[in-house]
Amino acid sequence: MWKDILYVGIGGGIGSIFRFIASRVVIRYVSPEWLFVGTLAVNMTGCFLIGLLSGWMLAHQPENQTFRLLFIVGFCGGYTTFSTFAFENLRLIEMNQWGLFTLYTLTSVVVGLFAVWGGMKLVS
Repeated sequence: MWKDILYVGIGGGIGSIFRFIASRVVIRYVSPEWLFVGTLAVNMTGCFLIGLLSGWMLAHQPENQTFRLLFIVGFCGGYTTFSTFAFENLRLIEMNQWGLFTLYTLTSVVVGLFAVWGGMKLVS
């Protein structure tokens, strides 16, 4: 268990550093009202990366839990949790779980927005 936590922590730490760098590089080239583009770029590259890594792992190393924990759960999770959100939604679509897909997506977006708003209101 501790070894798994260590792999996730190392991957997550490196992913967080890469997220910070990638976002800073992108926002350097956009105007101030478009600062969200850094987050958008990180989210989209994270989605592509989790697709590459999970596709490769499933094809070549399906039992390699160290790879999964370090790169997919850790690195991609530290880089962006949006990639995990997108991956989970893709899995629901592939399993024809359209009701759960819709519920998960709408709940995540709507409740997430209200949670941020509520948290900000609570401390203001």
